[in-house]
Amino acid sequence: MNKVMMSGDEAVARGALEAGCLVAAAYPGTPSTEILENMAQYKEINSRWASNEKVAMEIAGGASIGGVRALAAMKHVGLNVAADPLLTMAYIGALGGLVVVSADDPGCHSSQNEQDNRLYAPLGKLLMLEPSDSQECLDFTRLAFELSERFDIVALMRLTTRVCHSKGLVALSERVEVPPKPYVRNCAKNAMLPAPARLRHIEVEKQLAAIEEYANHCAINRIEWGQSKNVGVVASGVSYLHAREVFGDSVSYLKLGLTNPLPHRLIGTFCRSVDHIYVIEENEPYLETAVKALGFDCRGKDLLPVCGELDAGIVRRAFLPDPGPVLYKSDLVVPPRPPVLCAGCPHRGFFHQLGKKKKEVVACGDIGCYALGIQAPLEAVDTGVCMGGGFSVAIGMEAALKAAGDARKVFGMVGDSTFFHSGMTGLADAVHAQSNICLCVLDNSITAMTGHQENPGTQLDLMGNPASPLDIISIIKGLGVPENRITIIDPLNLEQTSAAIDQAIGAEGLSIIVAKRPCVLIKEVRRSLEGKKCRVDAEACKKCKQCLKVGCPAVSFRDNHSHIDQDACVGCEYCLQVCKFDAIARA
Repeated sequence: MNKVMMSGDEAVARGALEAGCLVAAAYPGTPSTEILENMAQYKEINSRWASNEKVAMEIAGGASIGGVRALAAMKHVGLNVAADPLLTMAYIGALGGLVVVSADDPGCHSSQNEQDNRLYAPLGKLLMLEPSDSQECLDFTRLAFELSERFDIVALMRLTTRVCHSKGLVALSERVEVPPKPYVRNCAKNAMLPAPARLRHIEVEKQLAAIEEYANHCAINRIEWGQSKNVGVVASGVSYLHAREVFGDSVSYLKLGLTNPLPHRLIGTFCRSVDHIYVIEENEPYLETAVKALGFDCRGKDLLPVCGELDAGIVRRAFLPDPGPVLYKSDLVVPPRPPVLCAGCPHRGFFHQLGKKKKEVVACGDIGCYALGIQAPLEAVDTGVCMGGGFSVAIGMEAALKAAGDARKVFGMVGDSTFFHSGMTGLADAVHAQSNICLCVLDNSITAMTGHQENPGTQLDLMGNPASPLDIISIIKGLGVPENRITIIDPLNLEQTSAAIDQAIGAEGLSIIVAKRPCVLIKEVRRSLEGKKCRVDAEACKKCKQCLKVGCPAVSFRDNHSHIDQDACVGCEYCLQVCKFDAIARA
């Protein structure tokens, strides 16, 4: 059997291939992005980036209703966007196996919250699987499709950042071709009007009871007896591996892979067989609550934090009176390295100019590279809530400032991918409400922060096929914004950008700025900039440090003058425009 090193995300993609999946859709978001990127290499699967997670869920749901195996993938906050169709698909069930992957992010490594999406499973009446490592990611994906069809239910695969991105050896198998099931019109099952929905809910509850019976004796829920029954550990996902690293074989384990519906009879058998129960899990006390509801005392969140990601050290210090010696330490203090806009990033010019007007402006930001506009030295953005919130939050902010007699102008920002994801709806509301705000689309021609994924504005789709790109300006006009209210700028043109912002501050009514310049990391753009650099004339430098306020990682101050790192500089020439003393020139 062939074995290869794979991350959890890669293994999920491989598991979908081997399971005979035919359709897959997602919206990119760390830590889930690589699932669809890897599925795209398998030409047997029709894989696509959707404009948002709700659309991805509906694409996969439609394929399942049509009789083929389908998968939708997203990060944890994306499941909020997809919740509407997901919770109704749970009533419809799955003619073709339907697997939804939620990649959670304990510790907020790349997210605006660390919600625990295990709670979606009982809420949504979903079968839930939690793999611990890459091999289980492949195996559980295959099993998820099988169980989804067997029990006519939607399967939720809950991963976490550590499982998604850690690598391990994975045994591969051949793809199993699963013929499409014939679609037959059945409105009582597939059209959730109130009357059929009430009946389908009854059927779903029956299926959940059957799945719980299965969960009590299936191979992925198992008791692992150790050298002692003094302590029994209940765990799932990566927390099981942390517990294993800390306790080894000195304790016994209840390793849970199918965690909704929970195997209450198996949990009871295990808990009655040990003297002390430890429940080890990240974030919410999902398993601990279930153990206590069955009448068993246990230790869990009284010792472990609710916030953040666990590791073996945290578990060891929580449960062992003597956690042992420190295995290694360093006298070096690593300085913090917050993420920054790349050298040459087109957003930098826009935020630099907007930040200079912050006494006149309240700026509502969004999710993506442009969220970095909140950081020093730019300090141009005030809020960041969710995808599309840059537009919608601005509408409410303007109403609040107006009520308070605050004359500052409200700016709202989204990127091009976010505009397609959920910005268009906010723009529609702004037009309808006749909001006195400026909405800005920072169009860098790609979904950048998650690694350059295609979106409805690009020339190609995920699988490299030609696509029909949507024109943002045409959409804005189509939503009712007059052409004379739309300003298109190159955000790295200092004078043009400053003038557009000033004009928007003084305008009455809704105005639009489209800052259009491609991401500097797009391969073709990078090639076009090869050899272009800027340099500082040390003699001409007046030490005013205005160039440092741009926040470019290529610019620093040393040897008593500004300096441009020639390895980092891409020659965007924005710092050249900022310098009033002509101390910066093309190299």
